[in-house]
Amino acid sequence: MTADLLTTHATNQGDKLAVIDDRGDGNVRTLTYAELEQESNRLAHVLLEHGVSHGDKVVWCGQNSTGIVTMVNAARKVGATAVPLNYRLSDEEAAYVVDHSDATTVYVDAEFAPLFERVRDDIPKVTNVFVFDGDGPGTLVDPLVATAPDTPPDVPDADEEAATMIYTSGTTGKPKGAYRKTSGSTAQAGALLAFIGYSPDDTYITTGPLYHSGPGGFMGIGLAMGQTIVLQRKFDPTDWLRLVDAYRATTTFAAPTPIRMICNVDEETKARFDTSSMRVMIANAAPWSFALKQQYVENFPPESLFEVYGSTELGVNTVMRPEDQMRKPGSCGKEAPQVEIRLYDDAGNIVTDTGPEATGELYVRSGSVFNDYYKQHDKFEEDHRDGFQTVGDIAYRDDEGFIYICDRKKDMIISGGMNIYPAEIEAALEAHPDIFEAAVFGIPNEEWGESVHAVIVRVPGTELDEAAVAVHARAHLANYKIPRSIDWIDELPKTGSGKILKRELRAPFWAG
Repeated sequence: MTADLLTTHATNQGDKLAVIDDRGDGNVRTLTYAELEQESNRLAHVLLEHGVSHGDKVVWCGQNSTGIVTMVNAARKVGATAVPLNYRLSDEEAAYVVDHSDATTVYVDAEFAPLFERVRDDIPKVTNVFVFDGDGPGTLVDPLVATAPDTPPDVPDADEEAATMIYTSGTTGKPKGAYRKTSGSTAQAGALLAFIGYSPDDTYITTGPLYHSGPGGFMGIGLAMGQTIVLQRKFDPTDWLRLVDAYRATTTFAAPTPIRMICNVDEETKARFDTSSMRVMIANAAPWSFALKQQYVENFPPESLFEVYGSTELGVNTVMRPEDQMRKPGSCGKEAPQVEIRLYDDAGNIVTDTGPEATGELYVRSGSVFNDYYKQHDKFEEDHRDGFQTVGDIAYRDDEGFIYICDRKKDMIISGGMNIYPAEIEAALEAHPDIFEAAVFGIPNEEWGESVHAVIVRVPGTELDEAAVAVHARAHLANYKIPRSIDWIDELPKTGSGKILKRELRAPFWAG
């Protein structure tokens, strides 16, 4: 039987803090590695006693908490396939994920338990709804956990690694279940961690919800290495600064939106907190504009800024190191250790030229690539070529081998026969000091096929208008890339992981 890493850490460093759950109201819960091991074992026994066996799907749902961390470990210990659920989904969307995953068990914090009561008739395969951290409709699991054994469960198939299944964000349609039979290549993971420079002495702070593959995956790395994990239940920029200061957090993973909010906290408030401990900031989830990177290095140690390009399906594919951030604007770096990347043109040929005109669809081969889309193998095969896999991103290389992601293939605008990549335009717009965020997409145009449309969020208190945007855009973009129309909005719709839901913005223009 293979030793469980948590069990090993509990034996070797049982007194070390594993998890700090600080909710900012004086309510701080901590678990040492020994205590996390005991809690996870107890929950694992409860799952087994209620019919969960190796390979069964268990959906978990809730804001960041010790309960979620315990479930992630308990599911692994019984060999169940853990399926995180975005608590921001509508009832219909949540029911779709639960039912499509074939989950038989749901584990949910009390705050979101009513969701599963409302959709109960739409999730007929679910036999148990376990509610933790309070009262709610379902089976209260905390009393059951309190009386369960705290020893590791005896699972017949324990030598088979537990699978995971994370549903993609669904920015272009219904979410798909990215299924992984194992956690991937340990050699590749070890090479990546060494390349970035992680240490067991690091303290990881969550910057976003754990149901997202980035924050959750890097928390899992932290626990596997024996680090201390600081949980922020729900993101708040000022409170995040407080937590970094209070616990001397050294690493995190962040989408652009929360970092933009942190950097825009007023200077007097920021001055109250010491963020010099931040050693590794992983930029990902959605592209960070160059303007945001410049903001970051003004507020945090410049040598801390790493960027990775990757996805739920393909894992980490490229790394951009701190020393290259300012000299390679727009790039996401070079191939991560033990990762192969190929670019294919529309005719299926491998792209060997360099430069912005030599674009191709980016395909990846590595030990971190997922195994299949659950119950959608045809989609997996559609995105497969010569042993490589894609998620539909378009990219090019420069003459030093640095990779630049142009955009998603489905988001590309074709206007007058020209290929236009919205990400380039968004980055240029966000360089304007009065633009907080921008989303760009194509809308119908009788003459050109599509025209460039922008939806812009102003920095609060500013009065930017279309004429000023046009002047700024002309200084940075070719004429055919300049937005021909603009909408102004207070907040862009996003997935829980921070990706902009362009389909919602685009839909009214393409209706019918």
